[in-house]
Amino acid sequence: MQPPSAAALAHIPAAPQLPIFGNTLEVLKDPNALYRRSSAALGKVYRIKFLNEWRVSLASADGVEYILMDPDHLFSSEHGWTVLTELFPRGLMLRDFDDHRAHRRIMQAAFRKPAMDSYLAMMAPALDDMVAQWPVGQQFEFYPAIKNLTLRMGANVFMGLPVDAPATDALNRGFIDEIAASVALLRKPLPYTKYRRGLDARAHLIEQFSALIEERRDGDGQDFFSQMCRATDEDGKSWTDSEIVDHFNFLMMAAHDTTASALTAMVWALSEHVEWQDRLAREIADLGPGPFEQDMLDRMPLTDMVFKEALRMMPPVPLIPRRAMRDFEWNGVKIPAGTSVTALVGPIMMSPEYYTDPETFDPERFSPNRAEDRSHRFAWAPFGGGAHKCIGLHFSTMQVKVFLRALLGRYKVLPAKPGPVAWKPLPIPQPKGGLPVVLQRR
Repeated sequence: MQPPSAAALAHIPAAPQLPIFGNTLEVLKDPNALYRRSSAALGKVYRIKFLNEWRVSLASADGVEYILMDPDHLFSSEHGWTVLTELFPRGLMLRDFDDHRAHRRIMQAAFRKPAMDSYLAMMAPALDDMVAQWPVGQQFEFYPAIKNLTLRMGANVFMGLPVDAPATDALNRGFIDEIAASVALLRKPLPYTKYRRGLDARAHLIEQFSALIEERRDGDGQDFFSQMCRATDEDGKSWTDSEIVDHFNFLMMAAHDTTASALTAMVWALSEHVEWQDRLAREIADLGPGPFEQDMLDRMPLTDMVFKEALRMMPPVPLIPRRAMRDFEWNGVKIPAGTSVTALVGPIMMSPEYYTDPETFDPERFSPNRAEDRSHRFAWAPFGGGAHKCIGLHFSTMQVKVFLRALLGRYKVLPAKPGPVAWKPLPIPQPKGGLPVVLQRR
């Protein structure tokens, strides 16, 4: 579907533009500031120009709800995520309507309780061993360390590879190149460009995954890839080989990068707010010794609050794009078919309209007596919503809690350098400088 012309969108107010770049550099630098400024000046419906395309923002929690719940079946995720279509084609997030529903039903088999129990059994001891090997009393950069850990964890839980397998380094480089290519300004596969490296990485990863399918389909492995190779819906329908590798390539990227970002945001906040770190350490101590059991997940309410607050302040996916498949009207503004529209998940979660003093780290806002996240159904939506709500939400929460027990059960985390931490917000938030920290034994 072709985007509408500038003339067709001329009635929608536009944010001030830079020559050539439009608003692209502003979005990449600080999307919250751009959208906050634009909402104040232009109202609840306006447009910006990002990566050379006009994108209309519905700048309210009601707008986020309308886009993500899509009650009128208007919005395409596949055609909204144009930055990903060449790199992660046909992944679950890049499918729509009945096709998406059918594929999600099959994938759900890999997230049912027996499968989740098997992932926990693999994950908990491996995470504990890896965290125990981190340096104590000396500075190291947390972000690259947690990316390496989550990738190795993913290779173990998702692919059944040993956590120290040499192949994980090549996988890591491939996913890094794919992600970097997704927001490359030059989107032509010219030699030595980010975009070309991303496409080459995709081809290599797909080749690796394809070679494993037959063995995993005929085996009884409990890793995620084996589950996907054998997965069927209630009617016995399964995936083709090409569907398996497309889904898996996307899910490995999403699970590894978004979880690394979320854990980094949590550790950043906890290192700055030691009183909260101590509260979580006490909650973890109350779990008792021994292996991580399923019932422990429900005995970590303070950890839930900190996780939610970290995701509110630094969501891995702050802007969710869709494309309108038909003309529609919102708040009295007519928006033509083909328009790219954006659900402003991140900016809404930092809005004083829904949160008290939103720039302040305050996990108590999620306590039962305050429940600020319930001021609107979509005041807190870091995992999206509607048909495309993150299918790995519970897996991610499980991984976060298992990791924090391994970390805070033995260490206190302190910032290695004074002063504020600057963040690069897109494509997935990461701290500039890698977030230097120092671990001390408890």
